[in-house]
Amino acid sequence: MYAVDISSIKDYNFQVKANNYAITIDAAGQGVSPLDALLAGLGTCVGVYVRKYLEGAKLSQIEFNIRVESELVKESPMRFKQIKVSIDLKTDKFDENRRKALFEFVKNCPAHNTLKNDPEIDFLIA
Repeated sequence: MYAVDISSIKDYNFQVKANNYAITIDAAGQGVSPLDALLAGLGTCVGVYVRKYLEGAKLSQIEFNIRVESELVKESPMRFKQIKVSIDLKTDKFDENRRKALFEFVKNCPAHNTLKNDPEIDFLIA
């Protein structure tokens, strides 16, 4: 099971605890915003799957960067309409077949699958 605990620090600052670690999310523009964190979660999950693919292909020494970007749709319901994930492989060792295989492999990322499959979200007030 995955779970995070979130505490209100002050105004729009929140401390997020997961396992033995904590990060601060700031919705007022003084740091990583909640929507930045959502995109970062997707991007890092994709990064894990890129790394797994590279290890399986015996190319684990390859470094890469990932950029995740989107714009908010302002009308109701406010949301990201489209999310673009760009993987910059810093190598020329990838032909078209290997690129296609990588794209198919990274689509197994649970964050990607969650966003693509319209998860049910329940709200409770304790």
